[in-house]
Amino acid sequence: MMAGITPATMKGSLLGIILHDICEEIRLEELRDTLGAKRVEPSFKHATPEYVRFEKPPVVEQLEPIALDGGETLSPQIKYYDYGVVSVILELGFEANWDELVRLAARWVPNPELERQAQQIVRGRLKRIAPAILRPYTDWLSEDYYIFLLSDVPGRPLGASLLSQHGPEIAEMLRGEATLLAQSEIQEVLQASLSYYPTDLVAVGWNAALVYDTPAGAETSVQILEYANSQLLEFRHYDELLTRELAGVYRSLKHRASLWRRWRMRNEASRLSSVTVEVTELVERSDTAIKFVSDMFSARLYRLAAAKVGVPEYKNLVKEKLEIADGLYRALIDEFHQSSSFVLEVMVVIILLIELVYLFRGKY
Repeated sequence: MMAGITPATMKGSLLGIILHDICEEIRLEELRDTLGAKRVEPSFKHATPEYVRFEKPPVVEQLEPIALDGGETLSPQIKYYDYGVVSVILELGFEANWDELVRLAARWVPNPELERQAQQIVRGRLKRIAPAILRPYTDWLSEDYYIFLLSDVPGRPLGASLLSQHGPEIAEMLRGEATLLAQSEIQEVLQASLSYYPTDLVAVGWNAALVYDTPAGAETSVQILEYANSQLLEFRHYDELLTRELAGVYRSLKHRASLWRRWRMRNEASRLSSVTVEVTELVERSDTAIKFVSDMFSARLYRLAAAKVGVPEYKNLVKEKLEIADGLYRALIDEFHQSSSFVLEVMVVIILLIELVYLFRGKY
């Protein structure tokens, strides 16, 4: 940078998206009536048919601004998804040049204070939303994701120019680093980017993303990035649930020598079958919560975001464990049938012995 030249100042906001999996299901219509809140329909980059939509649009609730210990003011918003996820979006406006933006990212990506604030907000709403919650969880899983929205960049450069001229800074922001990254790491970060118009850009990382667009255009990208992370959270929950259930079955099979344990296999098989059906249904519900039938940009962005945050990996883990559960169910049923056959054989032998006793008593 030449002496005497002031770096150009950009305007935008940082969104901290903190999601919690609080229950199995939220009845959105009941919640909407309770809160007097609006439904959220996805916006798209261009005109699309009505069937490009959320199957059950989340309920959104806008809250009063909150102040952090450092003096920053955040604008909070909550979204409630029907599959039990509550998303808290904390927005922090900024005016910064690229160096300042990199330092801002290093401070806030991630940030424990934002996570604490988000959890306090959700817990503070529990009493009011309780009637709409089905089967609440004691322990919550959580995910956090950060989005840098650039709405005003001096000169309004093209998305490709922004990427080529400030690629290192963008990579540092998405990694939450304040020092220059290796060229290979920069390239790895920047290859996960796409544009719909020449004047916009979305660069997606595993923990953060940059969205360079108009406020209306950015809304699409924010919703899709948020949705991808909500899916990740759900698949993590299903993975942990199946892991616990399978561990219990393995213990039962390990100690199957006892006849009584074998006899109890039917109950365990029934429970495992119920869990498998439940998880399969929930997976399908969260997997089809939003449709991108005619909006190819949104579909591409979703696939990119899902891949970066790890949705396919957890989805495959859940699928594999469902297959294992099916195999174990069959094993449990076989154990039960063997036990049943053994008990029946023993009963037949006992009946024969009784008949023989009476027969010989009659002779003598």
